[in-house]
Parts: sequence; C-alpha cells; structure tokens
Amino acid sequence: MGERVSRGFHRRIEDFVCQQCGQQVQGDGYTNHCPHCLWSRHVDVQPGDRLANCGGMMQPVAVAGPPDNYRILHRCLVCDLEKWNDAEPQDDFEQLLAIAQGQG
Repeated sequence: MGERVSRGFHRRIEDFVCQQCGQQVQGDGYTNHCPHCLWSRHVDVQPGDRLANCGGMMQPVAVAGPPDNYRILHRCLVCDLEKWNDAEPQDDFEQLLAIAQGQG
C-alpha cells in the first residue's frame, strides 16, 4: 500500500523520547531529530504530516554545508529513504563533527 499524500509543511509542536539514545526532547514545531544523538524517525511524507507508513529509525550518515548552515543526511534503516535536514543551534556540535568525519 502506498504512502498517503499531503501538501506542504505541517508544524507540530511535539515532545518525544529519542528511541536511539533515550533523551527527552522538547519539540518546537520544527524539530525533526534528536539534538543529542542526531537520529530521527521516518514518520513524515512531507515535513510534519506524520503520514509515512515506515516508522523506521533514521541514522545520521553525513553532514555537509558551511558552518553557519550545516545539513544532516538521514538514512532510514528500514526502507533506505535518504533525506537532508537542517542542523539546529541546539544540536550536539561534537556529534555533528563526528558524523562529518565519518565516525558517527
């Protein structure tokens, strides 16, 4: 069965417990990954819609961009979907560096 379709961005303010590292994360409506370990979950087709059928964990596999605009490439461990997400100021900088250096 295919993914349901949504249009555009859906802002959702949701707190969650990271399924990778167990940290409590306070969402701000734009939060799409854990700021501690940088892992995410494959829950959206379009940002915030929660329509993805997969639900797999998304591993941060690469970091790119200039220092003031880092982006994190997440890869789903279930379906292999890859998606770029913006790094946020509260993200663990040491984790960003480790991923950028291939040690994440």
